[in-house]
Amino acid sequence: MARPPFPPTPSPSSAPGGARPGAPGAAAPAKKENERRTLVVGRGISVQGTIQDAERLVVEGTVESSLINASELQIAQGGVFKGEVEVEDAELAGTIDGTLTVRGSLTIRSTGRLLGKAKCRRLKVEDGGQVTGQLEMITTPAAPQAAPAAAPAAQPAPPRPASAG
Repeated sequence: MARPPFPPTPSPSSAPGGARPGAPGAAAPAKKENERRTLVVGRGISVQGTIQDAERLVVEGTVESSLINASELQIAQGGVFKGEVEVEDAELAGTIDGTLTVRGSLTIRSTGRLLGKAKCRRLKVEDGGQVTGQLEMITTPAAPQAAPAAAPAAQPAPPRPASAG
């Protein structure tokens, strides 16, 4: 069987206290991950409608929804999401068809496909990942101290040619 696209969520019984020997600070992230409200739509399962109160949504099957607001979206290879979704971070190894807003990082894996409209702050597309449609980058508004009139007074040095390492 092929390697799963996402690492399995560590179980609390994998090690006492959730920590691994030699991994300081590993207990806090593992515990936080286990405390998140997670909905997994498994392979071969289709869900239609509104999904509420899920902090993390993992799609291995098919989800059709008008609007989902969650912290994290993971679409596994073979998974399909159709509709509108707004999340903090998203990782696509499957297909999303609709409107996606990612306030943080959007990662499109080599098997991932993004169809429709998407907005994100940070974008990573692996070789083979596909984006078809409209993509808009979310930019943070400039701070009040950095007024455009002050820019000529503090200009950075001209860019140097890149060296081929």
